[in-house]
Amino acid sequence: MDYFALAERAVAGAPLTRDDALSILLAPDADVPEVVAAAHRVRRRYFADTVKINFLVNIKSGICPEDCHYCSQSKLSRAAIDKYPLLSGEEIIEAALRGHGFGARRICIVASGRGPSDADVAHVAGAVREVHERLPDVEICACLGLLEPRQATNLRDAGVFAYNHNLNTSENFYGEICSTHDYADRVRTVGNVKASGLSPCCGALLGMGETDDDIVDVAMALRDLRVESIPVNFLIPIEGTPLGGRWTLTPQRCLKILCLMRLTNPESELRIAGGREHHLRSLQAMALLVANSIFIGDYLTAKGQRPEDDLAMIRDLGFRILGADDVAVTQTREPEAVALKSRAERLGPNEQ
Repeated sequence: MDYFALAERAVAGAPLTRDDALSILLAPDADVPEVVAAAHRVRRRYFADTVKINFLVNIKSGICPEDCHYCSQSKLSRAAIDKYPLLSGEEIIEAALRGHGFGARRICIVASGRGPSDADVAHVAGAVREVHERLPDVEICACLGLLEPRQATNLRDAGVFAYNHNLNTSENFYGEICSTHDYADRVRTVGNVKASGLSPCCGALLGMGETDDDIVDVAMALRDLRVESIPVNFLIPIEGTPLGGRWTLTPQRCLKILCLMRLTNPESELRIAGGREHHLRSLQAMALLVANSIFIGDYLTAKGQRPEDDLAMIRDLGFRILGADDVAVTQTREPEAVALKSRAERLGPNEQ
């Protein structure tokens, strides 16, 4: 397979065929550096050397009536997570300020639940207005569940820039991970978001038992929906959830998935999101050769990598933080002194 030819076609606006997409997922692991290099050409074409930093604020945790099998906040979950109702406006502002200090120029406000009440929307709208007064250079992305057209308009009028609602997986596989709402409900919410004038943010969650065909289906569905931002999450199999203990992804598999998303959606912002630390491990930097966006800090209920380590990774790649004027990069640690090996360490515990 000529992966660079696929990249040239993507830049030229010629969509990948289904066979092309499957060939990326089926590529031998030994081909991964070449696939990444091809996808990197597309990333450079549309996003140059920039990385957008996103910061997630979980404003309502747990207490969710939905049965999403992957989620530690669902009604099926027995995970020992922190549960709390909506944060106050001041708490939301404080969290946004913290993310901004790390260089984040998109703040993602997320609440658990099937969907927001009108009172929830009004509360979030008020907090968003206050955040904009303090941080005029920040984009706000809201993620509150299934959304009605009127609610989408109210959020837009308050200054929300984008709305996230992921497809997560293919229509064919969706019934295996959730029964309290369906794939069509998610597509409908994305439609309401687009119709209101909000920027559509919609992505996928991989590692739940889906097939290659399911992954291609969701990549092409995102292409057909013309979403502007695609977060790619890798399952964090939290104990106490129905999918707890499912560790099936490898770093090479994750990179191939990211390359598929980039080549099928060349102009969309592509974000490495939840689970990257666990599954990409030491190859996280390679993922940023394909993706142009990253979450910094913690996720909804799981801890993330230290922000300082993410900033160092971005700097080491020679990339620039979008909109942050390199202020955040200066917060990375100074080089540590070289540690010298002792006699005991040289000989080993049984050879002294």
